[in-house]
Amino acid sequence: METFILGTGGMMPLPGRYLTSVLLRREGDLFLFDCGEGTQISLRSLNLRWKKINTIFISHTHADHITGLPGILMLSAQVDRTEPLVIIGPPKIREYVETSREVLDMYINYDIEIREIEKPSVSQVVYEGEGYKVRSFPLKHSKVCVGYTLEEDPRPGIFYPEKAKEAGIPVGPLWSKLQSGEDVVLNDGKVIHPQDVMGMERKGRKFSFVTDTLYRESISKEVTGSDLLICEGMFEKELADSAKEKKHLTAYQAGLIASKAGGVKKMGLIHYSPRYTEKQLRRLKKEAKENFPETFLCRDQMVLEIPNNE
Repeated sequence: METFILGTGGMMPLPGRYLTSVLLRREGDLFLFDCGEGTQISLRSLNLRWKKINTIFISHTHADHITGLPGILMLSAQVDRTEPLVIIGPPKIREYVETSREVLDMYINYDIEIREIEKPSVSQVVYEGEGYKVRSFPLKHSKVCVGYTLEEDPRPGIFYPEKAKEAGIPVGPLWSKLQSGEDVVLNDGKVIHPQDVMGMERKGRKFSFVTDTLYRESISKEVTGSDLLICEGMFEKELADSAKEKKHLTAYQAGLIASKAGGVKKMGLIHYSPRYTEKQLRRLKKEAKENFPETFLCRDQMVLEIPNNE
């Protein structure tokens, strides 16, 4: 699993800092989380196969999170696309997409499936595929806004060939059955269970995406156990009143969310206020690290690996 940071800015794009967008690649599938202005540029720079994007998750319908979407829709019509593009988001996302298509007279030669989250105030599964689920959960912003987690199903434990041999199981199909979680019966009638020759079940990977929200303790519960948490840290502590007024997180609060969640391996700050120069962003990282030491600053076109939990 890999994460590609396509844009890290909030409010307005800057040279070298496009608006918020993150791409997650898992087993060949591409999932896009938000689609701010400049998303196409980073996709091109990273040489990503954007035509393979199969699902786009939108947190909310503020311009700095969706202005790149019309371009992605039109770009996808320039290639042969057989699979539908699924767009998931809170209410108004359907209106935005359909109005953009009409006003811009888009040429679209593929199916677009729009799924509005009917009850964004409730944590729920909004998408699932083989071996994983994506959940949305409520945030608190000036518009209806949600965060997302993509979590894999648990993986089978490690298979120990020496234990299988000791149990008298011949090399071949029976080994595969045990690795798939099935019991096998030997010629003498003895039943071998997967746990007899395998280790403990292993946790799947978890990715979390949180942006544009006031501090809420409930967020920590949702992102618990994340291998990678991408979380907004728009302001420093001295601007806490401004953050509250605009319904955003400070970097310090982002660190608090990660700390209280438990099991978060690392957190990348994103969605920076344009007031901060590259040098000043270090202050945001420093304040977040007061609560969560494993914090780093996301940068445009940064690539992050999320390895399997062994």
